[in-house]
Amino acid sequence: QVQLVESGGGLVQAGASLRLSCAASGRTFSNPAMGWFRHASGTEREFVASISRNGVTTFYTDSVKGRFTISRDNAKNTVYLQMNSLKPEDTAVYYCAARAVIATATTRTYEYDYWGQGTQVTVSS
Repeated sequence: QVQLVESGGGLVQAGASLRLSCAASGRTFSNPAMGWFRHASGTEREFVASISRNGVTTFYTDSVKGRFTISRDNAKNTVYLQMNSLKPEDTAVYYCAARAVIATATTRTYEYDYWGQGTQVTVSS
């Protein structure tokens, strides 16, 4: 089993920045591909960003490109999501996720096997 713990959420004004962290522990293996997803009230959980095992390849949903950056520190088993120029529509619970198999990063929710409890991000206008 892999445990994922997110931190760094909060309440900020539009235009501000936040950095989310996701610390992995437990039976980790060879730095799995990781992703960030979000769930806003009244919507389905959606893909935000993902990163390959070595951190070289990243994917972003169109609405965050140029504003969010995903990165990882494999020595610390931690993945980050730097969020700049936040907008009210970014308000959601943000979850990190890890793949159980040794595979590439993807954008599909169902391909991630381990999930954190989520951290709330609220952006006021």
